Amino acid sequence: MISLTEETSDDWWEVEALYDLCFAPGREALSSYRLREGVAPVAELCLVAREEGIVAGAIRFWPVLVGESRVLLLGPVAVHPTHQGEGLGGFLILESLDRARDLGWQRAMLVGDEPYYGRFGFHRLEGVEMPPPTNPARVLGVALAEGAWDGITGRVTRCA
Repeated sequence: MISLTEETSDDWWEVEALYDLCFAPGREALSSYRLREGVAPVAELCLVAREEGIVAGAIRFWPVLVGESRVLLLGPVAVHPTHQGEGLGGFLILESLDRARDLGWQRAMLVGDEPYYGRFGFHRLEGVEMPPPTNPARVLGVALAEGAWDGITGRVTRCA
């Protein structure tokens, strides 16, 4: 049975090990990591899935700005190889987006593959610029409130 809790400081090393396993240690060289440096994640949305006490999956969110608008940056999300294909990644995404909506967040974005993330409502964002060298076709967003992305354009920057 999978249990889902908010990530705590005690979970940090296990979650980092999962991210390293799924994405390799070089993951921190990605441009999205520059947006996370020196910024605390949105703790209420950073979730850890465990089975019998062992980390099976995790998801994190970070506050960023697109132009002047606050946005959630989803990522990373990872599922341990022994649980891949079970729908755990989708569950983490949907659960965290529901929680974000309940907390009053209006929009979320990520860098990823639209064929996968499209089933969760993510679509390509026109006019939203991630730091280079991000492929613009992989910059995706989802509205958590009707029309939340309408007129939102600009560079993605760190929240102060």
